[in-house]
Amino acid sequence: MEEIGMPFERKFDRRDRFGGPREMHDAVCSDCGQTTQVPFKPKADRPVYCRDCYQKHKKF
Repeated sequence: MEEIGMPFERKFDRRDRFGGPREMHDAVCSDCGQTTQVPFKPKADRPVYCRDCYQKHKKF
């Protein structure tokens, strides 16, 4: 994915706003059941998607 000429991995390189490593949390994709990691603590009442499923649900 490219947005404003910057690749997804580079734009969101798992660093917090202070430049340190971002804490990642294990989660299970609500669509396909694949395990994934997300940069936020998942909540039981909100769906979590892996990268591929997120692209399907993303609204432009």
